Amino acid sequence: MKKYLITLIPVVLLGWQRGPVQEKALVKTGAETSIEDDIKPVASQYKAEELTTRILSSYHYRKTKLNDSLSAAIYDKYIDAIDHGKLYYLASDINEFDKYKDSFDDYLQKRELDVPFQIYNVFRKRFKERSDYIQTLLKKPEPFDYTVDESMNTDREKAAWAKSADELNDTWRKYLKSEALDLKLSGKADTAVVSTLRDRYKNRDRALGRIRTEQVFQMFMNAYAESMDPHTSYMAPTSADRFKQEISQSLEGIGAILREEDNYIKIVEVIPGGPAFKGKQLKKEDKIVAVAQGDEGKMVDIIGWFVDDAVKLIKGPKSTVVRLQVISADAIPGSTPKEYRLVREKIKLEEQRAKSEIVSVTNANKVYKIGVIDVPLFYRDFEGAQHKEKEFSSTTRDVQKLITELQASNVEGIVIDLRNNGGGSLTEAVSLTGLFINRGPVVQVKEGPGEVEVQSDNDPSIAYDGPLAVMVNRFSASASEIFAAAIQDYKRGIIVGEQTYGKGTVQTLIDLNQWVPKETEQLGQVKLTVAKFYRINGSSTQLKGVMPDMELPTAFKVNEYGEGSQPSALPWDQIASSRYELTNNVNPKIVDQLRDKYKQRLKTDEELKTLVKTLDDFKEARENKVVSLQESKRKLERDEAEKKRAAMKQLGEDTTDGDEEETDSKTAEAPKDKKKKDVYLTETGRILADLIVLSKEPSLAGAKKK
Repeated sequence: MKKYLITLIPVVLLGWQRGPVQEKALVKTGAETSIEDDIKPVASQYKAEELTTRILSSYHYRKTKLNDSLSAAIYDKYIDAIDHGKLYYLASDINEFDKYKDSFDDYLQKRELDVPFQIYNVFRKRFKERSDYIQTLLKKPEPFDYTVDESMNTDREKAAWAKSADELNDTWRKYLKSEALDLKLSGKADTAVVSTLRDRYKNRDRALGRIRTEQVFQMFMNAYAESMDPHTSYMAPTSADRFKQEISQSLEGIGAILREEDNYIKIVEVIPGGPAFKGKQLKKEDKIVAVAQGDEGKMVDIIGWFVDDAVKLIKGPKSTVVRLQVISADAIPGSTPKEYRLVREKIKLEEQRAKSEIVSVTNANKVYKIGVIDVPLFYRDFEGAQHKEKEFSSTTRDVQKLITELQASNVEGIVIDLRNNGGGSLTEAVSLTGLFINRGPVVQVKEGPGEVEVQSDNDPSIAYDGPLAVMVNRFSASASEIFAAAIQDYKRGIIVGEQTYGKGTVQTLIDLNQWVPKETEQLGQVKLTVAKFYRINGSSTQLKGVMPDMELPTAFKVNEYGEGSQPSALPWDQIASSRYELTNNVNPKIVDQLRDKYKQRLKTDEELKTLVKTLDDFKEARENKVVSLQESKRKLERDEAEKKRAAMKQLGEDTTDGDEEETDSKTAEAPKDKKKKDVYLTETGRILADLIVLSKEPSLAGAKKK
């Protein structure tokens, strides 16, 4: 079996980042440059450009030719990577750059870098102009009038490029006023507000001075790589070296992968086994805005910081305390940042392992005993397995033991919880499926136009053949989708939750120096998409993911998160179906009846009705990207946002286990005897209880061969 990189996000140390928006924050090499200095390419980058272009154009799954159409996409991504918020370039700059739009393919093929670097150097000039304006504004004793009734649109995606410096200055004035209001409403004095903003933007100036040729080149090459698909990327030598170090050294810190984007430090992934994972306080796409050391340390504002500098504050010795101020990913504009207290520690691999619990679910006046197995990721100790160690770490082995324990406790059904499971070992996805089916194909892997490889479970034994439900959400990805899809295709169980992420591609890592062994300069690495996953019914898991049989209410729009939110995502398609034998556990009649019962509960169950209403209100509030810059109105907006957040937490949509409103504001730790009710798990239990009843009706049973 081939080894593939199939996880949604590589599980590495806090601080690794990928993609054009994030690549501004790399390890500093050599002397720093002034903002006024032009940055120029070096000789080794021309060789790296040639090799990366050859590899991507020849070996990427998509087999996309370099032409004017792709050139335009690369150009757009490069401009977006440099100035995502349209806050620096002027319309005249973009008009001047547009003449190069159809030439980026030629630059890549002819080993030319002058124009991409020229475009970046114009950005440095514009950055300096905005920086001068910002510092001038902040020198005023009272730079903002909070009584003026004006507003600001926080969504810059559809904004037009500013036609003049004055127009940009006014945009920045509003941004600064909005940031000042956030600080003011958080309790800072007016003098402290201004000094915080001064320090914030001085740090940004220093950070830009550390940008070197390597970072600019990486941004440009990633504009090309990510035009092919969002999981293909180029890592410059410094990034590649750090990546190697991070996956080889012990994992200590809070257990989160970060990136720098849109002036904020964002969480890319929460690593299973780390403090953030165990506390369930942080989640993907949250923004960290300030960091403090210990229980009494002063909060240091990190808005505008590059990720390397932020990581130095957040990481620290084991057993020490770090406090974070965080804006939730799903926060309504104007929401108050929350403070969380975390104890740094080494990532404990045992915390990544599957766990079980037994829950009691009442449905139709009867109590059902349901076993729940939480699988945070698909893990496998390949080295231990190769050496035939008896107790090597394996998702399948652990789940099999948990099933035995649950059966000994006489559970009536089992739920496999894959919510927020970003993937992992393909081997484990296949073997875990085998615990629930007799034998047969689990997933198909297709490499470009080549042959299709079918990976199967060849073990005829079944660990559990009773009623089964699999819980998924928008952040269930890759190996999770393979398992859920196989269970659904075999009609072995009911899939419950949200449409999954849709990450159905396979990546491999290529060291460019392997192609030119005599090259003394390090050239970096390319992460390349080389294959796609397909369900046994022939449908790809790419883009569409897995649609649940029972779709529970969601806080997200279809393309808000997931593969569908990426413009360059590979398309969904189909290949021939494998031959497999359906089980008699679930069939269309049963699914229809389960759906009818669930829809009836949506109309009558007060908890579900409240959930739907709360989510609808929350989604509507998030759609409004305009915030007031008048203090009195902004305070009302913030209070309203807090009410909606509180309502969400009461219904279990937030991933925090504790009731945040009843925790100490300094530590944000929940009372030990309180556990938040999980409405989604409760409803999944009810659906499974319905399945338990329906599966006993002979008229609904039956098996088919596929």
